Amino acid sequence: MNKLAIVYWSGTGNTETMAQLVAQGAQDSGAQVRLVSCTEFDADQMSEFDVFAFGCPSMGNEELEESEFEPMFCSIEGALAGKKIALFGSYGWGDGEWMRSWEDRCKQDGALLTCDSVIVNESPDSEASEACRQLGEQLVKA
Repeated sequence: MNKLAIVYWSGTGNTETMAQLVAQGAQDSGAQVRLVSCTEFDADQMSEFDVFAFGCPSMGNEELEESEFEPMFCSIEGALAGKKIALFGSYGWGDGEWMRSWEDRCKQDGALLTCDSVIVNESPDSEASEACRQLGEQLVKA
């Protein structure tokens, strides 16, 4: 059974809702899931899980949230090589550039992106909710 960590930051609740939907999809596929706020996660915990989903909304000039999520993510980058991961997040403006940049960064770190990232404009509608559940399912089957 896969052990999945879903590590996220949410300011308005949209990314937290997405994280819960990813968890639902993963649990329905038989995974042990732990939802973790980014402030409660560090590189020491990387060995406890088989797969990871990271969620962060677009902030500022299409970038990751910089006071809590970015420092946590920087601290684990050295441990991402060979890890199966998926990315998700919400945005309110722009075209998703922050996600493309984040995907590139993860690939450079040696992470294995197991499925397409899910991005949602504002809060997830029914189609986006299903995409989040599928992300959880795909990550478990990877």
